[in-house]
Amino acid sequence: MAKEKFETKLQSAKEILETLMNPEITLEESVKAYEKGMKELAQAQKMLEDAQIKIQNLKTER
Repeated sequence: MAKEKFETKLQSAKEILETLMNPEITLEESVKAYEKGMKELAQAQKMLEDAQIKIQNLKTER
């Protein structure tokens, strides 16, 4: 499986948020969506941290 892009993770999290805002969603569906959303956001956060480290390393190589 190809590595997903940061933007894809954010879009997925936005879609999950929309799902969670649906008043007709069941509790079980809410919990599953929440778990998936938190996973997506954690992965996006890791991507940001990795990018920040890479940029910092590039700055120090000058």
